[in-house]
Amino acid sequence: MRLRNIPGAEEALREYPTFVDFPDSYRGKWSERFGNDRPIHVEIGCGKGRFINTLAEKHPDINFIAVELKAEVILRAAQRTEKRAIPNLAFVQYNAANLSDLFAPGEVSRIYLNFSDPWPKKRHAKRRLTHANFLMGYKQVLKPYGEIHLKTDNEQLFEFSLNQFSDQRFQLRHITFDLHHSPFAEDNVMTEYEERFSSRGQRIYRMEAIYLPE
Repeated sequence: MRLRNIPGAEEALREYPTFVDFPDSYRGKWSERFGNDRPIHVEIGCGKGRFINTLAEKHPDINFIAVELKAEVILRAAQRTEKRAIPNLAFVQYNAANLSDLFAPGEVSRIYLNFSDPWPKKRHAKRRLTHANFLMGYKQVLKPYGEIHLKTDNEQLFEFSLNQFSDQRFQLRHITFDLHHSPFAEDNVMTEYEERFSSRGQRIYRMEAIYLPE
């Protein structure tokens, strides 16, 4: 997502009860932040927040955390809450490359990767959120048999991701090369990007990867 710099975005975020300052202080203690031991689902890169806000409303029995590096992006997503305290939703500003500093081993049940930057040039492959380096980081925080759900409009990134997940010994399931014409469309929650792309007739690729403990 390309957003102009918003002066004071980090300060403005603190006005939203869904924003968590110093989130690494909750490592291994997110149950205290939410006040329960319900499963934790994490979206890496939250865009304008439509996806994570919708899920939080639909599934009050699950705790959702959006991890985003840019304060401007989180602010746009948090603004959807209209400064309401949503008990099962949290936004954090953090680098996804350091998830193990944010979550303890086995603390996360599911990770969502929605329309991540494909970084199409080969020399930038290590920046892709499904590169092996990132996948090893996800393994450090996922519980055994935890899940990663991926959606993208980029066929090359999808194929790259399938291979990376396979190489890292994830079990793959529910793979589709055309989400909106598949059995998985019924329960699908769209992101802003997804709605835009699908309205143009672009195919949406989707898959799930299961972390199998060694």
